[in-house]
Amino acid sequence: MPPPNSNPTTAPRVSVHTLGCKLNYAESGSLAASFAKRGFLAVPFGEETDVFLLNTCSVTENAEKECRQIIRRVVCQSPNAYIIVTGCYAQLRPEEIASIEGVDLVLGASEKFDVLKFAGTFDKSLGPQIFSSEIEDATDFHFGATSVSDERTRAFLKVQDGCDYSCSFCTIPEARGASRSAEIEEILHRARMLCEEGFHEIVLSGVNVGDFGRKSGTSFYDLAVAMERDSEIPARIRISSIEPNLLTDSIIDLVASSDKFCPHFHIPMQSGSDKILRLMQRRYNSAAYRARVERIKTAMPNACIGADVIVGFPGETDEDFFETCDFIRSLEVSYLHVFTYSERPGTKASAMKDSVPVHVRRERNRLLRAISEKKRRAFYESQMGREVTVLIEKSGEGYSENYVRSRLTGSIPSGAELIRTRLLEISGDIAVAEPLEILAERRENVLLPILR
Repeated sequence: MPPPNSNPTTAPRVSVHTLGCKLNYAESGSLAASFAKRGFLAVPFGEETDVFLLNTCSVTENAEKECRQIIRRVVCQSPNAYIIVTGCYAQLRPEEIASIEGVDLVLGASEKFDVLKFAGTFDKSLGPQIFSSEIEDATDFHFGATSVSDERTRAFLKVQDGCDYSCSFCTIPEARGASRSAEIEEILHRARMLCEEGFHEIVLSGVNVGDFGRKSGTSFYDLAVAMERDSEIPARIRISSIEPNLLTDSIIDLVASSDKFCPHFHIPMQSGSDKILRLMQRRYNSAAYRARVERIKTAMPNACIGADVIVGFPGETDEDFFETCDFIRSLEVSYLHVFTYSERPGTKASAMKDSVPVHVRRERNRLLRAISEKKRRAFYESQMGREVTVLIEKSGEGYSENYVRSRLTGSIPSGAELIRTRLLEISGDIAVAEPLEILAERRENVLLPILR
């Protein structure tokens, strides 16, 4: 039963806000769709609402701090709103979240997909309630109702959840449980639906997508081949992130020969020091990582390659850090996502000696971000003069298949969405592109809500 609102002649309002990874965005889309089916009106984050749902992240301490700040902001904006918190932070520390003033419902990893059942009549008088089972019980794969869109152009499709790895800095296995996957046929069905709804790009998302299907005797390569061969899936396909030890030659070769798969890989690196990689309990060394980058660039010289890097891990000396810097400079990576290490309770790394001072961590972050900007600039410069296809978002900008952020010259024809362009020059941190041909126009009947 929908909650009461100030105007009984209008539908109750719900605002869904997401922190963290693309997988969280995909799941938020599923949760939002369940509210839409119940008759709720989706409103953007920041507007007054009757129900607020926050899908949290717990990768860093800052993510948890942001979660608490958001909840307090919503309480000020919508003091009568029924506030629901789910996601990784909610699974790891539900009591901590329930103690935040204004929170009504905390849902764990398994319970979040039954949010309407647990919310019941959205009765704030009951006080904060927690429904969170042990993470070992999170064994089912949940698609939810649908996937989330990004400005109605790009859809995030969840194909895998959980992780069996034991990286010493990570809480994700405790927050999401063991690795599990969807069935290939069901993924194909949902991808076809997204194409019918008008999406021109599908991002395959998961905690560890390269581990897809391992327990059922299939593989991520099998999924990629099936999507490549399915004529009812015309959208271009992007891989969200994939571990270097799981990025096989077969996957690289498939992407290189494909007209669907985007020549864009995001490959977690975390460190260029083999000593630090061992302490992190990563499943590769720097030589193996280099081999993956070189293999991609040999097959696809114009491919974009992104990398995650953690700075300030316990025991990381100046020598280790500068080894990472030199390693990155020597690689044809296109950009970095730089994370400052923060101690996560319960991880092996949190008990390690030789903690790096916080001010040193921040300075190392700054230095790596500067390297990232140079890498991105160099990659963009290498693409000038090429013809690429840009998927236009509502902002009037968009990304090429190889992830060059582009702004088109002149006025964009109304409804144009997928446009063949020529990259002309770099303006600030974006490429300027000349429109050549409209390949697809926007469909106005896209049903999924815009979530931020």
